[in-house]
Amino acid sequence: MSDVNEGGNFGDGNFAEYITRERDWLHAEREQIFTQQEELQSQLDTINCEFAAIEAYEGAKSGKAARQQAPAGRQSRARRGRRREGLLELIRQSDGLSRGEILERMGLKGDKAGEMSVSNALTALAKRNQIRREGGKYYPASSDQSEAELPLGAPEGDQLHEAGGELAQD
Repeated sequence: MSDVNEGGNFGDGNFAEYITRERDWLHAEREQIFTQQEELQSQLDTINCEFAAIEAYEGAKSGKAARQQAPAGRQSRARRGRRREGLLELIRQSDGLSRGEILERMGLKGDKAGEMSVSNALTALAKRNQIRREGGKYYPASSDQSEAELPLGAPEGDQLHEAGGELAQD
């Protein structure tokens, strides 16, 4: 918040402009960190594959079946919220996707647990106004909405129903 001068006023603009600049800066920082996180996860996945290959080799060499566990000290389950982040990125990179299209692109079609996870993530993202649903397709929320705001004229219950009601449809 470096735009505040000695008198406590906000430089050349007003407070709303200042907040908009700060919000834009924070969004850019968050996106940069998400990108770094994805790169690190990719590196970690590569290392875990190498561990699995070594264990498979050792198992084949000794005649024992390879262990079906993650390397020591690590769980194989993805970090909480990871699916939501990937889903949001997928929606941002597309021109609107239906739930079925999302499941196909994520390789989860027919995986009941994966389908439920995607449905829950879509509901959570819609509830936080990070995505919107129009005509059966999901789109990124417009950049001028904050996470705490609802679209004009949309009662809160209708928005949640739209996102959650998608569960039974494909």
